[in-house]
Amino acid sequence: MEIKKNLKVIIISDGTGETATAMARAAVKQFSEKEIFFTRYKNVRTKDHIDAIFQEAALHHDMVVYTIVSAELRNYVKELSRTEKVRSVDLLGPLLTKIANIFEMEPDYQPGLLHQVNDEYFEKVAAVEFTLNHDDGRNLNSLEEADVVLVGISRTSKTPLSIYLSLEGLKVVNVPLVREVNIPEKLFEIDQRKIFGLTIDPDALHEIRKNRLTRLGVESNGEYADINKVNEEVEWANDFFAQNKRWPVFNVTGKALEETAAEIIKMVNMRKANRFKVKKRFERKDKK
Repeated sequence: MEIKKNLKVIIISDGTGETATAMARAAVKQFSEKEIFFTRYKNVRTKDHIDAIFQEAALHHDMVVYTIVSAELRNYVKELSRTEKVRSVDLLGPLLTKIANIFEMEPDYQPGLLHQVNDEYFEKVAAVEFTLNHDDGRNLNSLEEADVVLVGISRTSKTPLSIYLSLEGLKVVNVPLVREVNIPEKLFEIDQRKIFGLTIDPDALHEIRKNRLTRLGVESNGEYADINKVNEEVEWANDFFAQNKRWPVFNVTGKALEETAAEIIKMVNMRKANRFKVKKRFERKDKK
């Protein structure tokens, strides 16, 4: 029997085929002296598609590596491998069977779920990157791209809350309110339903600012931690929020980030649902 000098590996998947490709490549790395080529077929979900692939594999004596969720299609590949004398490896079937036996239940048999998880992961990464690039009022030229805009005076948990929300997949911008600085006009040009105000009780803010100065080794006799100035600043911010009645305002005094974040996420999801309902209503009207 002639020893093969090279090999073509055909990847068949009902999803993206990335898992099968990665595993196959990891295996062939152990055969560095051989030439090994890959062809990947994605979203393979019919017997006709499998037939066409196996015609090529049988003709050229290729090897098939497959990750297919459907038990019917997996069995079909297994049978074709036998009748067409094509060497094949099922990477997913045995594992699914073992797990199903442990739980004593059938899998969902939904192809492409791993790719959906990956998409969600990369969306969260993008949200975190966006949020970090828009911390403390930076890059307001792209403010309209945000899912959430947090507005508040210094030390009202804007940055940590922004990061927490971004880990939930939301793109967040936080805009500081400073009495001596003009409010960015861009803030009033975007969808006002995206904006959330953050306030805090003056006594709590006074303690937070004093402790911060202590940690920095700075004397706390300036305006930043002066109780009268803190009272004035909080009152000014609350008056500003009162002028913008469409902005929900959350008092963060003594509240965990998770609690405030959960309330904001709930409102964001409710508004998305309402927009979807309105869109559907108009679509029905257009059809009439």
